Amino acid sequence: MAGRDNLIRLVESKAFQNTIIGLIVFNAITLGLETSDAIVAEIGDLLHLLDRVVVGIFVVELLLRLVAQPVKFLKDPWSWFDVLVVGISLVPAAGGFSVVRALRILRALRLVSSVPGMRVVVSGLLRAIPAMTSIIALLGLVLYVGAVLANQLYGETAPDRFGHLGDSLFTLFQVMTGEAWPDIAAEVMAAHPSAWIFFVLFILASTFVVLNLFTAVIVSFIEPQPEQPSPPDPTLLAEIRALREEVAQLRADRGGGPAPAPRPSSVES
Repeated sequence: MAGRDNLIRLVESKAFQNTIIGLIVFNAITLGLETSDAIVAEIGDLLHLLDRVVVGIFVVELLLRLVAQPVKFLKDPWSWFDVLVVGISLVPAAGGFSVVRALRILRALRLVSSVPGMRVVVSGLLRAIPAMTSIIALLGLVLYVGAVLANQLYGETAPDRFGHLGDSLFTLFQVMTGEAWPDIAAEVMAAHPSAWIFFVLFILASTFVVLNLFTAVIVSFIEPQPEQPSPPDPTLLAEIRALREEVAQLRADRGGGPAPAPRPSSVES
């Protein structure tokens, strides 16, 4: 039991966690260096050796966490995420699994589970997904209606942008992101001077309204929720009521007059 307690203190210590975070960052840097042919030609063997050493440390870290707190490890979804990411690195990068070698960079995503701030942000994003479904549907509806309308109005003027529904959808998605939309609008306005009304209304509806709703929903789920006050304990209320009655009776006995009615407690109200 003492050995497990020491192991728990080890895996939960700040030094241990900071070491793992440092190794994740170091491994991400070495994997980035492997993208340079010149660096690989000079120190490629060293980079591969460092990669194997880091993977071995990650495996040992997961085993230590599993042995120290097996129940907590198995119930924690972030632990399963770490197992998946490290497990991909253990798949042999040969034959049909050669593509797995490119997925080693996914180990950098372990920063999400290791850094508490990132974990809070990602958890908030995941909790916000159900609430964002309606916003996504609304955005798709606005985009679809705008694409059909643009195809009917400007399909002949700019066939490469609005001649087909698919082209119109892609063009308006580009306009929604703010990428080169003045050039697109100018091209259409050369034949339709009033086309600016369509583009301004579309940008207002899609970008300034719908997309900002995404931000509002995500922020609301990331911000810490205020704690709800717990209801008063009935036993405590009864004790306070009895104590007040006793105090009122003592005052009445001492003064010889009727006991004043006890005032309602703020806790009771």
